[in-house]
Amino acid sequence: MGVKEFQYFPDKWDMDSVLEHIIVHYRWIFVLFLLPVSCLYDLWYYSRNKLVFALSSAPSKHKEKVAEVQKQVREYHRIGGGVGMCTARPGWQTISPQNMSYKNKMFPIKVNLVDILEIDTEERTVRCEPLVTMGQLTHTLDRLGWTIPILPELDDLTVGGLVMGTGIETSSHKYGLFQHICLSYELVLADGSCVECSVDSDPDLFYAVPWSYGTLGFLVSVKIKIIPSKRFVKLNYIPTKSVENMLEIFERETERSDASDFVECLVYSSTNAVVMTGDMADSCEPGKLNEIGRWYKPWFFKHVENFLSTGESTEYIPLRDYYHRHSRSIFWEIQDIIPFGNNVVFRYLLGWLIPPKVSLLKLTQGKTLKRLYETQHMIQDMLVPMEDLKKSLEVFDSEVAIYPIWLCPFKLPPNPGMLNAKSAKEKMFVDVGVYGVPKRDGFEVVSATRKIEEFVRSVNGFQMMYADSYMTSEEFRQMFDHSLYDTMRKRLNCKGNFPEVFQKVNKKARSG
Repeated sequence: MGVKEFQYFPDKWDMDSVLEHIIVHYRWIFVLFLLPVSCLYDLWYYSRNKLVFALSSAPSKHKEKVAEVQKQVREYHRIGGGVGMCTARPGWQTISPQNMSYKNKMFPIKVNLVDILEIDTEERTVRCEPLVTMGQLTHTLDRLGWTIPILPELDDLTVGGLVMGTGIETSSHKYGLFQHICLSYELVLADGSCVECSVDSDPDLFYAVPWSYGTLGFLVSVKIKIIPSKRFVKLNYIPTKSVENMLEIFERETERSDASDFVECLVYSSTNAVVMTGDMADSCEPGKLNEIGRWYKPWFFKHVENFLSTGESTEYIPLRDYYHRHSRSIFWEIQDIIPFGNNVVFRYLLGWLIPPKVSLLKLTQGKTLKRLYETQHMIQDMLVPMEDLKKSLEVFDSEVAIYPIWLCPFKLPPNPGMLNAKSAKEKMFVDVGVYGVPKRDGFEVVSATRKIEEFVRSVNGFQMMYADSYMTSEEFRQMFDHSLYDTMRKRLNCKGNFPEVFQKVNKKARSG
C-alpha cells in the first residue's frame, strides 16, 4: 500500500471511519491523548509490579511457590480437566501483537514466580524464576559486574517467554539464541510432578523445551550462564551504499575468528545500510561518549542513519544504554505512533514520556485500531541462513517495502529440537526483522505474509512464533521439526492437558 494523501475530512461519517481518519491524518490528536495516559499507565504498572513483587517475591520460598503451581494442576484434574491448561497471565501483557484469545477457553494456572533465586559467580550462573524480566536481571547483574551473554532488547521481556519462545541479540553470532545460554530447566508437568532437566540429566526434555510455547509443562526456574561485563561498548559504524558491499562487510564481521562482541546492521533502503560492530570496554576515549539512553537523545535508528552522510565513525555507549538502544523508539515502531517524536523540541519537553508500553497499546486497542493494525501493519522476525540473506531482502522489498530492516546474525548448532537447520554442523543464520507500515502498493497482509512464509520454508528458515502466522498446520510442521517434540508430548501425557504449539501460535487462535 502506498502512503495515503492528506484529507481534511473522512469519506464517511460513521464512528469507525471518523476514528480511522483521525488516526491516519490527525495523529497528533491521538498523541495528545496517548502520552498522558501512557504516563499514568506507567505509574500504575510500576505500582502494580511493586505490589506483585512484594506479595510474590520470596526467593527462599521457591519450593513453596512451585508447590502452589502443582496444587493448581492437580485441581485442574480433580474438576474434570479436558479443556487444557495455560498460564493465567493476561494476553495483553505479552510481547505478541495479539491478545491470545485461546486463553479464554482454557484453565488458567497462576505462575507468580518473579525472583532471581541465586547468582553463582564461581560457576558463572544465575538461577531465575520465569517472570524475571530483562530489566530486573540487568539491574541486578550490572551492579555486580556481570551480564548474561545474550540480553534481548526490551525491559519487559521475561526469562520464561525467551525460553518458551526465543530471544536474540547482537551477541548471538557468538552465543546462539537465548536457549543456548540456558543450562537447565525446572518444570511442573501435566500430572503435577516437578522435574529438572539438563543436557546431562534428561537431554530429550532439555532440547524439547525451547520453542515449545508452554505446551510441555509450566516453567518454574531456569539456570543461565553469566559472563563478566564492562562499563562501555565501543561501537563502530560502517555505512554502505550497495547491498553487495553491505553483505560482504556484514558476513565478514560476523564470521571472523576474532569477531567483535556485537554485530548488527540496519538496512535503510534497497541500497543503503549501516553495519555496526561493538566490543565491551572498561574505559572511554575523551569526547566520544554517547549516552544514547537519555530521554532527549535522538532515536537510535535515526542517529545511525546520519552516518550514511557523515561516513564511518566510532563512539562509546554505556553498556546498559547499548543493551536498550532500540527501547525508546521500540526499534522504529514509535515513528508510526508519534511521527514528530524525534523532533528536538519534542524530545527535550516530552521525550521522557516515551515509549508507551506495548501492553498499554494492546489494552486500549479498540476494534478500529485493531483492524488498522492487522491490515496495514507488519511485525515479523524471519530467521534465514546467511547465504540466503540477499534473496530474503529482495523478497521483503518486493512484498512490503518496510524500512529500516534489522539484521542480527546468530549461530545455530545442530542440536535436536524444533529448529533443524538440516546440517550436521553449526550454521550461521540471520534474523531479518521487519516492523512497520508497508509501503508497497497493493499490499494485502495475508497474501504477503504467506508469500514470505513460503520463501522462508523454501530456504529451511524459521518464523519467530510471537508474530502473526498464516501457515497451515502442515506448513508449520514443514518449517519446525516436531519429531522430538511429539515424542516428549506422548511421554509426558500432554494430549488433552496442553494444546500443541500450532494451536497457540496461529493467527486464528490468537485473535479469535
